[in-house]
Amino acid sequence: MNTATGQAPAARRVLVTGADGFLGRGVIEALSRQPHIEHLVAVDVREVPPNQRLPRVAYVTEDVRDRVLADTVDAHGIDAVVHLASIVTPGKGSSRAFEHSVDVGGTRNVIDACLRHGVAHLVVSSSGAAYGYHADNPAWLTEEHPLRGNEVFAYAHHKRLVEEMLAETRAQHPGLHQTVLRIGTILGDRVDNQITALFEKPRPIAIAGSDSPFVFVWDEDVTGAILHALSGRAVPGCYNLAGDGALTIHQIAERLGKRALVLPAGLLRLALRVGTALGVSRYGPEQLDFLRYRPVLLNTALKERFGYRPHKTSAQAFDAFVAAREAQGRPVKVSR
Repeated sequence: MNTATGQAPAARRVLVTGADGFLGRGVIEALSRQPHIEHLVAVDVREVPPNQRLPRVAYVTEDVRDRVLADTVDAHGIDAVVHLASIVTPGKGSSRAFEHSVDVGGTRNVIDACLRHGVAHLVVSSSGAAYGYHADNPAWLTEEHPLRGNEVFAYAHHKRLVEEMLAETRAQHPGLHQTVLRIGTILGDRVDNQITALFEKPRPIAIAGSDSPFVFVWDEDVTGAILHALSGRAVPGCYNLAGDGALTIHQIAERLGKRALVLPAGLLRLALRVGTALGVSRYGPEQLDFLRYRPVLLNTALKERFGYRPHKTSAQAFDAFVAAREAQGRPVKVSR
């Protein structure tokens, strides 16, 4: 629920966590071009090579879970923090405990650092996954719907826990403005993840009885929404961040010149269970709900209350992604 009143002050001295991730690099580049940003700190657990560093940016190699983060906030006189650090696609050897420590523990550490040193505004990248993948999800989810991130999905569950922690902080420390962006499926020129992998298949998988609609948001629109949050013109709160409209898996397949492979839910569940047992699939039967009960985000509050209108609709973002793959010589679309 959006309970904050008034506008957050315009940011002048900004710290970004997860600054060397896919989204973080775009945010740092965009912020470095903003004349009103006096000081910009890029924090990431990975050291950024000197030849990849931008002018006007202070690069700090630091784990978001480390208590020294508060010292960094203090030393640089930070007035706004953009918290992007999260485990979206776990690497080999990852564990649920590690992912929880980064997603949940890291966010707790960021909140503590903000409160300890009087940060005025905290901007957090959450996800539509926080609503969860449920059969009784409404056709369109608004910010007033409950967050029910499924425990079986680490990312969704952790985003729910993070948002519960943020809500508790809002109640106890209203002086810290919060902007929480529940982001849809991000597409961009160079996005590669388990979602885009679905579109690369000769026949995208569809589940009988489910249209599996997707809401997309172009990566530059995510950056644009974050810049708007820091501009001093936005009303803090929790907002769905997605392009207008949605595309069903059948519409996606048609745009790719392909036909969806429609499978009965029971058959797909059995195949996933067997594949997991044999060690030939990293995805278990729980992925069935990930595919058929996708949260579909309504962005009305983003446009009318927050004041940001995405430049690309879901369909336009998808078409731009397909065009980018074509230009890179990595086509996902079947030529006719």
